[in-house]
Amino acid sequence: MQQLFIRRLAVSLFAFCLAVSVWAIAPIAQAYDNPDLLPSTPTPVIDLAKSLTNAQETALAEDITHFEDETGWKLRVLTQYDRTPGLSVRKFWGLDDKSVLLVADPRGGNLLNFNVGDAVYQLLPRTFWIELQTRFGNLYFVREYGEDQSILKSLDSIKSCLRQGGCRAVPGLPREQWILTLITSVLGGVIFGFAAHPRKPNQIFAWQWALIFSPLWGILFIAFGLGPVISRTSDWVPIVRNLAGFGMGALVAYLSPYINSSSESS
Repeated sequence: MQQLFIRRLAVSLFAFCLAVSVWAIAPIAQAYDNPDLLPSTPTPVIDLAKSLTNAQETALAEDITHFEDETGWKLRVLTQYDRTPGLSVRKFWGLDDKSVLLVADPRGGNLLNFNVGDAVYQLLPRTFWIELQTRFGNLYFVREYGEDQSILKSLDSIKSCLRQGGCRAVPGLPREQWILTLITSVLGGVIFGFAAHPRKPNQIFAWQWALIFSPLWGILFIAFGLGPVISRTSDWVPIVRNLAGFGMGALVAYLSPYINSSSESS
């Protein structure tokens, strides 16, 4: 009984200490969510984390204001780290259905977060924001180009798409993404070449087999090869290269049985 009483007393003391520690820390945690961090004068950019230089912040604020006067779309930027004004920015900026709030906070793994109004979603779907976040907010991009370029590049993409009436995908084709489309194009060509190789005497092109395998090589070449390129850039160079990759892959796969048979006969 005595040991049970001591154990219960120890548990009670631990719970009391934990409650006191939480009570003592709570006022400090609440101070981070502080509307006093908001500036006294209206501005579309609040750079608490100092991700931008003074010149960049001034130029960005002027550009956002001009864009809002020109198009009616409201863009706002908040950078934070250990201090944040919290939800008070909604009232400070008067965010509505035509607003986009970019929050740059590196603590979440990805630098960029977006709060998007309903009217904006009609022009820029959710997939656009996911791709925008992964392209410019990932750790590798931020490490190579800096937080300032991550913020500025993403805002340029948003403004470009809003000016042209909407986008299904983020404009621009990164080299890594183009290489992936080239690989899928070549792979689609290889499948097409193997399927089209003649299997009967005096047959030059097995179009029936090529048609049977069309869902496979068509998805690789059209959906994953040409689709991402056409939807993100108007440049013909990557399109021509993917077409050439598909043709080369198809030609090599089509001729490989002839090459193997001739080597065996020799």
